[in-house]
Amino acid sequence: MTPVFYIPREMFDQDPIEWPDEVEMLVDQLDNESPKRDLSREERAVMDVYETVPILESEDCLHEFWQSALDHQRIINSFDLIGATAIVDPLNASRWCSSRSQDRGDYSETEADYLATIEEELPEALDDLVDLLLDFIEEELG
Repeated sequence: MTPVFYIPREMFDQDPIEWPDEVEMLVDQLDNESPKRDLSREERAVMDVYETVPILESEDCLHEFWQSALDHQRIINSFDLIGATAIVDPLNASRWCSSRSQDRGDYSETEADYLATIEEELPEALDDLVDLLLDFIEEELG
């Protein structure tokens, strides 16, 4: 049973990010090249951001991010590298989720409320992400 104090992500009315063709093509290219060579730090940042966004758009959002087997610090650094500090801040503020139960329903009311408050910052931050990533690609990989 979902606690009353848990606010589902659907309530934020956030449409999933639609990546421009330029980003999709670059990600496909990097994905094809990554088995053959090590990606540069900038290329890795693009991949990290692209691959992490679906988690941040999911219902369990930050909880799911911290419960995943991802390299959390590298991903935070990748968002920071592209200039997405509005996403870095909630990621850092929710770091405590990594030491919690895998079931978000096990959070105390205080923890759940605090996490929901942090997650309220993400929709606006995600809205700016496409432009930030496009600018980063043009400046660093263009």
